[in-house]
Amino acid sequence: MRSKKLSVQLLTAIAISFMISVPIVSSLLLYVMYYFVKKTNYYDVTIFNLVWLTAVILTFIISLLVMIHRKIKYLQQVTESVQTIANGKLGHTIEINGNDELSQLAKNINYMSKELESKFEHERKIESVKNEFITNISHDLRTPLTSIIGYVDLLRKNEYRDDEQLYDYLETIYSKSQNFSKLINELFEYTKLTSPDLKFNFTEVELGGLLEQIIGEYSPILEKEGLDIQKSITEEDIHVSMDIENMVRVYDNLLMNVIKYSMKHSILKVELHIVGIKAILTISNQVENLPVQDVNKLFDRFYRGDMARKQDGGSGIGLAISKRIIELHGGTIEANYREGWLTFTIEYIIKK
Repeated sequence: MRSKKLSVQLLTAIAISFMISVPIVSSLLLYVMYYFVKKTNYYDVTIFNLVWLTAVILTFIISLLVMIHRKIKYLQQVTESVQTIANGKLGHTIEINGNDELSQLAKNINYMSKELESKFEHERKIESVKNEFITNISHDLRTPLTSIIGYVDLLRKNEYRDDEQLYDYLETIYSKSQNFSKLINELFEYTKLTSPDLKFNFTEVELGGLLEQIIGEYSPILEKEGLDIQKSITEEDIHVSMDIENMVRVYDNLLMNVIKYSMKHSILKVELHIVGIKAILTISNQVENLPVQDVNKLFDRFYRGDMARKQDGGSGIGLAISKRIIELHGGTIEANYREGWLTFTIEYIIKK
């Protein structure tokens, strides 16, 4: 449906007002003057012309205002709405009336208002995440650093019983230093992954063969932890485009998560199959106590269960890094918990 131009509507209103004011007013005025002259026998051309001109102009203005009253009122409504948005009420919209430039203007203002609201909400979420990020990183950096400073101070003051305690102190300092270094490296890695200038080295990989190799490398560790590996990997070749180094890191994080949370003497299931144009990888393990109520919070930066924090001093961003890497590959990852089984599902787009 083509919009009616505002200029056409205005010209139409002017034309109709002119038709009302000139022919009709002139006819009525001539009729009135005819009876006036007939009764009074008084006639003055100048006065007659002045009355006629005044009547025509007033009638033209009044009829034009009546015809464009709705447009003027709608323009005022648009102006007031813009002022409302400018005062901070983002998301405020204008009722769309008609199909002309004013209605198009209102649509554009509505779009702008919604976009501003969306961007403002996004910025607010980013600010909230940034504050949470700073709070958590401060805590995670301070914890090992405080411990290191404490033990170094004990050594500096020679406050240890014997060489055995000295060795224990040094081992603790070394362990805390390693945790500190690991945290710094993971923070650097996550920061790098969120950079818009990040570039991956994509190569074509046969996914089934890569998984078989990684599981084979982890088998001794998993078996030592009492995990029985059950594989169901399709024999059909699945070619995907990936940055191998970064994607292997994803598998490392997932398998380390399995080792961390699995029940002893339980089962680890690894399945890979094709659904349409996607390759679906699932890694499932039995867990005794799920570390979080909402399993997808495992992908949040620094989100960890208290048990994990106390046991390994990890940074809690391993899975956040994994999710980011997969998203940059155009894939998805999600977690699901059901009847004692924690399952991670990764979807890839198959390379044709």
